[in-house]
Amino acid sequence: MLLKDIAYLNESMEVVYHQDIRIEGAYIKEIKAHGTLHPVENEEWMDGSSLLMMPGLCDAHMHTGQQLLKGRILDAQGMIWKEIMLPFESTLTKDIMRINAQLAALEMIKGGTTSFVEAGSYFMEEAASVYVQSGLRGLLTYSTMDDDPALPDQIQDTWDSALKHNDELYDHYHGVGNIKVGYSLRTLLSVSETLIQNAYQHAHERNTILQAHMNEYPKEVEGVIQKFGMRPYEYLQACGVLDDHFLGAHSLLVDEHEIQLIKEAGSHIVLCPFSNCAKALSPYPKLKQADIPLAIGSDGAAHGGLSIWNEMRNLRCMMNVTHGIALQDTRILTSKKLLQMATGNTASFMMEKDLGYIKEGALADAIFIYYHQPHLYPSGNMRNTLVECVNVNDVMHSMVRGKWLMKNREVLTLDETAILKEAETIYKQVMR
Repeated sequence: MLLKDIAYLNESMEVVYHQDIRIEGAYIKEIKAHGTLHPVENEEWMDGSSLLMMPGLCDAHMHTGQQLLKGRILDAQGMIWKEIMLPFESTLTKDIMRINAQLAALEMIKGGTTSFVEAGSYFMEEAASVYVQSGLRGLLTYSTMDDDPALPDQIQDTWDSALKHNDELYDHYHGVGNIKVGYSLRTLLSVSETLIQNAYQHAHERNTILQAHMNEYPKEVEGVIQKFGMRPYEYLQACGVLDDHFLGAHSLLVDEHEIQLIKEAGSHIVLCPFSNCAKALSPYPKLKQADIPLAIGSDGAAHGGLSIWNEMRNLRCMMNVTHGIALQDTRILTSKKLLQMATGNTASFMMEKDLGYIKEGALADAIFIYYHQPHLYPSGNMRNTLVECVNVNDVMHSMVRGKWLMKNREVLTLDETAILKEAETIYKQVMR
């Protein structure tokens, strides 16, 4: 297809106007000044004169199984993952998980997210089948825990049984559609060393990602120290599982030694600003100084929805009002850095080398912002305006591998009306 007279966000996170962009198959083939490229026979073309093309956003940490918890935890106290999230997930059924995934897929597509990392839950085959149909690019896993007697009976498991579920998910769905499968440790408080070692071995043998919730709560860190005799990242390093295929969600309460270990291992960290703001403050300046790869996640719809636009703004505000003021550095987290965290930084753990940029030869995973409207135009710096002002409703079109997921705000891969109707019925049953 040919996109004529379009603006796009280039590799340097600068907006370039009046370009023609040709997409061939799954990739961006050509980018030339407007008027240079012309439609060929049987080629779809689009007038892009009021559109900005940019890489699709990545939600690097979300929870499909918690979609129906939206609006129910904002003012909750304590370790909510153990007191609210897991008890709810223990009641999941195939039908509930399917509608969770359908709602999540719709929300992501309509919000400009084209790729995501699922943190792991149950009945993941149901979720995987939905995500294959949706066309989204996803990294899925099964929730693995084997060493916590306080867990609900429905999700009590052994290390070999938990890994068997994850292996089956990998065997059935890795490489199907745009889906890949990794491995997970739900939290170090709820896993044994045997599970840790074997989950790493299975991930390593399959050349895929191992992820975990890390250093999120003070009581969690204290519990890991009591359980294993050292801090969370120190323990993973001692187990030999910390490497460049490890993805640590949250990682708020990390000390300088842990930061050094993360840096040496080449591991990634995912910040989930809105969810994190009630727990602890990320030591972002130290992570930035250590050049640790950072990404952004929503932590699931229960934490304010799946909008990565909101998360970018939340993170910018949090860092400026704390570290920025303390260090007298108003540019501590720039719009360029935020957009890189939400797009280009995600290629390695999504296991795609040509992902996250609009350039010749890159995968055509892209979204299209309609910018000719009062809250976005005119702009003295459109990159800044993307971070400051864009919301989910400004995303007009979305594609993955050159195939449309949404055009003119209509999702093409899923039946939005039918899903919302069924969701209302299931929600009344589940939450009665």
